[in-house]
Amino acid sequence: MTHQAVSVAQYREAIVIREVEQALLRLFAQGAIAGTVHTCVGQEFSAVANAGALSPRDFVTSNHRCHGHFISFSKNWRGLLSELLAKRTGVCAGIGSSQHLCAGNFYSNGIQASLAPVACGFALAAKLADTDAIVMSFIGEGTLGEGVLYETFNLAALWDLPLLVVCENNGYSQSTPQQLAVAGDIAARAAAFGIPVMHSNTWDLDGLFANARSACEYVRRERKPLFHIVATYRLNAHSKGDDLRHADELAHYAAIDPIHQFAEREPELYAKVLAEVQRELDEHLSAERDRPEISYHEYTLPDRGVAADTKPVWRPARLDKRRQVHLLVEFFDELLRRDRSALFIGEDVLSPYGGAFKVARGLSDAHPKQVITTPISEAGIVGLGIGLAMTGAKPYVEIMFGDFITLAFDQIVNNASKVFHMYNRKARCPVVVRAAMGGRRGYGPTHSQTLDKFLVGIDNVRVVALNILIDPKQLYSSIHLERHPAIVIENKADYGRKLGSGIPNAFKCWHTDGDYPCVRVAHESRPPDVTIVTYGGMVSEVLASIAELADNHGLICDAFILSSICPLDLSPVLDSLAHTGLLATIEEGSGFAGIGSEIIAAANELMPAAFRSLRIAADPVPIPSVRALESEVLPSKARIVQQVRAFIQHEAVARGPNPTHRSSPMPAGPQAAPNREGLQTC
Repeated sequence: MTHQAVSVAQYREAIVIREVEQALLRLFAQGAIAGTVHTCVGQEFSAVANAGALSPRDFVTSNHRCHGHFISFSKNWRGLLSELLAKRTGVCAGIGSSQHLCAGNFYSNGIQASLAPVACGFALAAKLADTDAIVMSFIGEGTLGEGVLYETFNLAALWDLPLLVVCENNGYSQSTPQQLAVAGDIAARAAAFGIPVMHSNTWDLDGLFANARSACEYVRRERKPLFHIVATYRLNAHSKGDDLRHADELAHYAAIDPIHQFAEREPELYAKVLAEVQRELDEHLSAERDRPEISYHEYTLPDRGVAADTKPVWRPARLDKRRQVHLLVEFFDELLRRDRSALFIGEDVLSPYGGAFKVARGLSDAHPKQVITTPISEAGIVGLGIGLAMTGAKPYVEIMFGDFITLAFDQIVNNASKVFHMYNRKARCPVVVRAAMGGRRGYGPTHSQTLDKFLVGIDNVRVVALNILIDPKQLYSSIHLERHPAIVIENKADYGRKLGSGIPNAFKCWHTDGDYPCVRVAHESRPPDVTIVTYGGMVSEVLASIAELADNHGLICDAFILSSICPLDLSPVLDSLAHTGLLATIEEGSGFAGIGSEIIAAANELMPAAFRSLRIAADPVPIPSVRALESEVLPSKARIVQQVRAFIQHEAVARGPNPTHRSSPMPAGPQAAPNREGLQTC
């Protein structure tokens, strides 16, 4: 073991990391800390050498065992202690605690490999900005079992990104020894992607520090990725006390531990440094004992504008009656031209192909630096978009088929939706994920499902569904201003449809003001018998159904089409429902725990009077490719007409000759404007 290249200051930093973590374990045993604590005792010099070689302009992503990385990069051990003590003086006001830290350009998350593609986004942002910043991403060897890590390797190698992945190999994945968890050669994993590999260990400190500096210099100079494997050993348990390793093994590594060796070699210097560190720790802990915690109000304070409690104003809809896909292409072309922070990202989006549904047609020719085609890598590219968004870009990530969004759920749920709150408002993530959702195209079980109900359950994510009765450019203009994540559902069958098509005779189309208007299709003169609420790709079927019900059965529907399905604003629906007393929800996804259930529950909370409800949804089976069978499984015009008609008739009989509800007329509002400049009133 050598030590000539290591300064007293670096030994002191390693001792600080160890003493802070030992203090944390004592505090945990005393009940002063909640949750869990993963210490890096024995591994400190990996953090000191690697994170210590960075500059403040660089980025670091880390994992559950992040304290050492955090202290070496930020030097803010006091903020770390306060964080775990749940004090508002903590780096994230106690919200993130041990595993979720954010300070400057440092980010950690306890899920293995979760931040790897985010680090890729940071690295791409540095490359696009033409800076010399690099990104260091710490992982453990257990993380080699996570697939998204290899998506990250592929992206970084393909695009020559300045990403330095440091793999701290301590021989165990929690309690599982490496030979039971990691197959093959660790170095070969990165080498397979053409990424150079460097080897170090925490017992040869000269070699470790030299390699750490060399690795950073290489990535900074060459603007390419590198994989640095650091063999090490943790002397403490995986977390608080769950340690089953053999005592002889622990004793061997404790004896060769660099801090232990330093204490034996320089006992007086070690004692002096240790006393200084412990005094500073005691002083800080004493000062923090009575510090306040963050309040509930501060933590939950909404960051979105609160809608005014006003009656909706209805205006005649004026639509550019072109195909939806043409309007989408036009929007993104205009957006990329005026906003250099906007990026269009997805699989097969380059010209001449332009994406599976041609939303990117011609965009890469006009905006080559802002349109990024990617490998098949849904989790990787969504994570990449998250990293870009956190550095100030506005990425639009295309998921080719909506079914594939499940592959990116970890990135959406555990990163995009949480960074704002878990990092105590220090980071924002305005990434936009676009998904071509729905059936009626014969694509079969894995390319036709409507998964909207899974998306609306993700907190702090706006979910918007395009439809053919509102200009997608209007909705995307609002989405572009969002400061938090948004998911946009674009129904595949609607791409080729013209806006405003299918509105029945004697019905008019209206919409509310606001960022995400609600659309209403109402009869010109006759009052409605039932209130219908739907959204997205069901609009065409609903329009055909209300025409059939009016023309052949004398039944009038008041149809409301939502744009934002999370959060929900049902205020435009309430007047109609108060008059009809009948609410039918229609969705393309399956019904159990679906969007319709949420609409009915929300309406029930808002309505002063009782109403009856009907849910129409897809059958709870995978969508078949057989066209005739697909039309039976999905809500069709025939099914909607039959069920709505039966619903109205049944309730009419139940109410008797003196119904308590009255029908509402066409909404009051300005008269339709004459057609101008290709815009038409529908």
